[in-house]
Amino acid sequence: MTDPSPYPKLILVGHVAGGFGVKGEVRITTYTADPLALTAYGPLLRGDGSHGLTLVQTRATKDGVVGRAKEIATKEEADALRNLKLYVPRDAFPAPDEDEFYLADLIGVEARDPEGVVLGTVKAVQNFGADDILEITPVAGGQTWYLPFTKAAVPVLHLSDGWLLAVRPEEVGEREPD
Repeated sequence: MTDPSPYPKLILVGHVAGGFGVKGEVRITTYTADPLALTAYGPLLRGDGSHGLTLVQTRATKDGVVGRAKEIATKEEADALRNLKLYVPRDAFPAPDEDEFYLADLIGVEARDPEGVVLGTVKAVQNFGADDILEITPVAGGQTWYLPFTKAAVPVLHLSDGWLLAVRPEEVGEREPD
């Protein structure tokens, strides 16, 4: 089954925090290393792939950027977009260096146990404040489960082949050291 969306992999890069001032500027909380990078991605999209905002002028703030967007003329219009999540297509990002990857590239990858049995698929990469963890949707259905994204729990990545080796935390102590 193919994804009908023109952008099957969208990456969340920020959200509208509301209006700024009285002249129609918008505040955007960014999730990018460089907040001003938002202007380099072109039009920012909504979660369904439709057009969101086109930033034409921005300046950095402590939480992201403040700027003008083609679609916003008044403070009220900016405030009406509060909490709008903004995305860009994955292919808008530069290719990672060799032996590097984006966490978003883990989504959809099979999680296999040490015997090669498919345990499930990576649904999301979460971070609740400590370290990254992989949310796995089990192949047999049921509740998703979490796998720490550590070398002990995920010792092998074969992203080009669409799988990773998943060692459940209770099995980590049972493995022989590499």
